[in-house]
Amino acid sequence: MPKLTIVTRSGVEHEVEGVAGRSVMENIRDAGIDELQALCGGSCACATCHVHLDPASTGQVPAMEEDEQDLLEGSCHRTETSRLSCQIRLTPAMSGLRLTIAPEE
Repeated sequence: MPKLTIVTRSGVEHEVEGVAGRSVMENIRDAGIDELQALCGGSCACATCHVHLDPASTGQVPAMEEDEQDLLEGSCHRTETSRLSCQIRLTPAMSGLRLTIAPEE
């Protein structure tokens, strides 16, 4: 099982055993971390599952698609490592992925 380190908005770190094949968003919610609203349920129709990848983790995930790019353009908290966690499908190769939940809009 791939391991994820999730840092909450308040700086609390959670290391969780993720489930490969599920989205990072689903893994965060399954771990009981309720800071992500994920209002669209993972259909890439909002940006309420916005996270910042640790710079060392950016190479572990596939490039973002145009829809994700468009949604993140409107965020006041966008950084070079911003991603929508619903659009990252967790794989065993991503073990060690580290991310921080973005501030709420």
